[in-house]
Amino acid sequence: MKEKFGQPLVLPRFRGRIEPRFNKPDFIRAVADCQALLDDPKAEILLDSRNRVGAVALPLDRENTVDVVIKEFRTRGVNRLKSLFLSGKASRAWRGSMTLVERGIETPPPVAFLESRKGLVLDQSFFLTERVRGVREIRYLFRELEPSKLDRLLVSLTQYLSHCHDRGVLHRDLSDGNILVQEDKSGGYRYYLIDTNRIRFKRRMDLLRRIRNLIRLGVPREKQRFFLEQYFGKNKIKGFFWFWYRMNKGAYANYIGLKKKLRLRQLARKFKIQ
Repeated sequence: MKEKFGQPLVLPRFRGRIEPRFNKPDFIRAVADCQALLDDPKAEILLDSRNRVGAVALPLDRENTVDVVIKEFRTRGVNRLKSLFLSGKASRAWRGSMTLVERGIETPPPVAFLESRKGLVLDQSFFLTERVRGVREIRYLFRELEPSKLDRLLVSLTQYLSHCHDRGVLHRDLSDGNILVQEDKSGGYRYYLIDTNRIRFKRRMDLLRRIRNLIRLGVPREKQRFFLEQYFGKNKIKGFFWFWYRMNKGAYANYIGLKKKLRLRQLARKFKIQ
């Protein structure tokens, strides 16, 4: 895999890389202070939790503007210490997105990433993509679609995920919030992977790894066997492999339930561990 994509981007406080067609003076001036862009009341804040995500319209040049999504990775606690010897999440998101594009797997088109450090420690980091219109998190379709349409979605989804796995793409948080869906005029579906800092690339994806990679998806319980049969074929999803899926999915559900019960995430934020 290539170590670097795009062109170097150097600003007074930040270093990063940028996709060549955005490497223009007006655009670079606009992204020199991404925090101010997100703080601006005109920004459309899409998420404000552990990280902050917002959409803004920025000048590309004197005649054109572009809708950009900015993700601010809030670095604190353990993650700040990790930055002493590991690359930041924004740079990993950049590499993940660019490699997806290289392998023909759709993701919101990457624009740039920017990071600043205080000494050796990561201070601020931002990852920018083009905004894709008309998309929704797949969780909403799982809940809203009637059975026949849900079956069609699941068949399409398994084809897409098989395509990703065949190309060595392992999303370590393949959850309902990290797959965006766009329905086309013919009733088909188009998918986009996000949260690309969690993506890893493997030379080989065996059957058990593929099954485990699917457990975070909130496929309705009554459709789970159908979902796996569409991916792997009916002959494989029986006996041990069905047990392997249910066991891992149950363990993950128990883990999430325990985290919520103990409020581990809130405690981590309170003590600035995350």
